[in-house]
Amino acid sequence: MQTNELLDKIFRGARSQNGWLPTPVPDSTLRELYDLMKFGPTSVNCSPARLVFVRTEEGRAKLRPALAPGNVEKTMAAPVVAIVGYDTRFYEQLPDLFPHNPAVKAWFEGDEKVDFANTTAFRNGTLQGGYLIAAARALGLDCGPMSGFNNQAVDQAFFAGTSIRSNFICGLGHGDPEKVFARSPRLSFEQACQLA
Repeated sequence: MQTNELLDKIFRGARSQNGWLPTPVPDSTLRELYDLMKFGPTSVNCSPARLVFVRTEEGRAKLRPALAPGNVEKTMAAPVVAIVGYDTRFYEQLPDLFPHNPAVKAWFEGDEKVDFANTTAFRNGTLQGGYLIAAARALGLDCGPMSGFNNQAVDQAFFAGTSIRSNFICGLGHGDPEKVFARSPRLSFEQACQLA
């Protein structure tokens, strides 16, 4: 694939989906998706993202009550919905993930470091969510990321008793081109950037 084609596929031509074709997404594709996104960089390789790929009727039934009313139909129609979460105790994995300096775990442990650990988990988990979208698009999937849901309800339904918290959800599959909205404006370089 030429550079411009790839950039179109991942950015310029990619759209947030509001409807889905009934084409299944195999579990093997979800594994491939994760195996791509995991290589995106995070602070001290902390890798706090934790994913639930909702693809069964049982999973959908758990997710549905947490959705904002305007998001129920399109979310339930997605072949897969990724719950993108982050583990607030990610640092427990750091001796394995950052083996050349296992002492880095101590940066985040302890009651006095909870805010720093939570900020690091949220920031890097969000970053990994962006990698998820880029990887999904590179694999030919469409994405419908959203934050219109009750995080506490999702956490209770999917992460109860754990240190994982939900961040956003993302429909995955093949979008219905008839349901894509017109592209909204974006800020220009001059509006959003500075050169210092």
